[in-house]
Amino acid sequence: MFEDQRSRRVALVAHCLLNQNAISDGTAIHPCAHLEVVRTLLEEGIGILQMPCPELCCLGLDRGDPLGSQRPVTVENTRIRRQLERPLAAQRLAALVDQVAYQVQEYHRHGFVVVGIIGANRSPSCGVETTSDQDREVPGKGVFLEALCRELARRGLEIPCIGVKAGPEAAQRVRSLLEKSL
Repeated sequence: MFEDQRSRRVALVAHCLLNQNAISDGTAIHPCAHLEVVRTLLEEGIGILQMPCPELCCLGLDRGDPLGSQRPVTVENTRIRRQLERPLAAQRLAALVDQVAYQVQEYHRHGFVVVGIIGANRSPSCGVETTSDQDREVPGKGVFLEALCRELARRGLEIPCIGVKAGPEAAQRVRSLLEKSL
């Protein structure tokens, strides 16, 4: 099965790294995507599984902010984190986690290598090493990635995670992740 030209290697990538149009107002740093991350994965023959944007899927494109984008990014991110923890959003978030975990499980079941999860540091939902809380960037995972990693572990799947920010170091972090998967 799957004896064609596919690499059988896949990386899960935070939605906003591939689509800057999905992130909260005032936080985009690229017009479309983090090209350094995309190029690195494609050059290494890694398939890209774009994870859903939990903020867009649970809160909407404008994140339901009654004050608009007048707040500093850290305050906005803390507000988003709190919104994702509310019951309806948490229910939607759990469904997204289940969908992504199922896809990872399917790849694994069919002998594919899931090389890792690439999140967006500082994000209240997809941060890996850092997230936003209490109106500042703090160590820890975002709400979505924390729940996803917990669910993957529950299913017996340990997938390495890295977080990136814009810049040349993002490509190097992705290369380091890929080297560990060989």
